[in-house]
Amino acid sequence: MTISDEAVAPRRGEFLDSQKIGDFLKQNVKDLDGDISIKQFPSGYSNLTYLICVGERELVLRRPPFGRKAKTAHDMHREYRMLTALRPVFPYCPEPLVYSEDESVIGSPFFVMERIKGIILRKDLPPGLTLDDQQMKKLCENLLDLQFRLHSVDYCKIGLENIGKPEGYTQRQVMSWIERYEGARTPDTPDFHGVIDWLKKRIPKSDSSPALIHNDFKLDNIVLNEENPLEIIGVLDWEMATIGDPLMDLGNSLAYWVEADDPPEMELVRLMPTNMPGALTRVQMLDRYRALSGRPIDNFDFYLCFGLFRLAVIAQQIYYRYYHGQTRDARFKELVRGVAVLENAAVRVLSKSAIT
Repeated sequence: MTISDEAVAPRRGEFLDSQKIGDFLKQNVKDLDGDISIKQFPSGYSNLTYLICVGERELVLRRPPFGRKAKTAHDMHREYRMLTALRPVFPYCPEPLVYSEDESVIGSPFFVMERIKGIILRKDLPPGLTLDDQQMKKLCENLLDLQFRLHSVDYCKIGLENIGKPEGYTQRQVMSWIERYEGARTPDTPDFHGVIDWLKKRIPKSDSSPALIHNDFKLDNIVLNEENPLEIIGVLDWEMATIGDPLMDLGNSLAYWVEADDPPEMELVRLMPTNMPGALTRVQMLDRYRALSGRPIDNFDFYLCFGLFRLAVIAQQIYYRYYHGQTRDARFKELVRGVAVLENAAVRVLSKSAIT
């Protein structure tokens, strides 16, 4: 019995040439020897992630998806640079090994890193793993504490001060994600006009103190120790990390946080077991962050509403590729329903908000 993420045969249309990959890796990564095999991790909706086994060594290759992509998304070199600078002070990052822009290898830029093997939680706990109320509570606390630890990294000291532009970050994010949604809309998706108008009118006048933010910090992007599932040993998927407002990062995280007493339709967009007994609520997660950071968070409804909208845009961008036949991944078909559910969730937030 296994409770770790398992790779499978690559999806149709997403195969890699094992000969070319093997030759490249043996020329550019030390101490590789043996036969090569390539499988694909089936979870995730953005960059494609492959397990490359060379003899007994396990590596992970990341490449952009096929089809239409947002102009600034899927920058493989940026993610590689981020990991290279961050790992010495934040050892939860995978160790980056090599980056390449040679499209003759796999048809796109890519990078390779060491695999962090452990438990990755998906929608529900895997067979063989149980967590009682106190354990689930502790896991949520550990997740939030590690996110705050990331926000506390001195990014200038590790040479990442130019990885983002913190001045006006929130304003740019709101306008950029609105533009992305408008560019990816299909005839069967909602217009989000009410949410977009509310967000535009309530952009904070100034951002919180800038920090290094992950922008996709959630339970299914962390790796847990197989011997102690409450211990976080890795954080994955750094493609959207930047320097920006940490409250935007927290809002993006809690947009994924589906609770047990949320409307039933939210089950359609639940990706992690945040509805389990003992799991902290969104309010409890926010209170813990407030206590750790000392930051004023009176206008958090804005950040949560934006997080829900942003998540809808991500889903819509992926659905766009399915709608136009650019991917055959059957999981993407249902994303159009998820976009509508997320619009409803964002409307609930703004309708109850005290922000004027």
